[in-house]
Amino acid sequence: MYSEWETLEAFSPPVSKDYQALIAFVLMATGLSLTGVFSLNKSITMAPLLALPASLSLAFGAVFLICAVGVYV
Repeated sequence: MYSEWETLEAFSPPVSKDYQALIAFVLMATGLSLTGVFSLNKSITMAPLLALPASLSLAFGAVFLICAVGVYV
């Protein structure tokens, strides 16, 4: 078991720490923009097409923002 432990590679995140703040900003801005368009939209058929990407952008943006400031989830 110890030999297997020694051969494992260190964890490397899929997104570099240098880009996490930028990605968080882009996702949060996209989510807030889509939320604004959603609130002005009167069509019931367009509501899910705007709400789903807005909520996903805000959710992933929040996770990237938390990771960018050093709180790892």
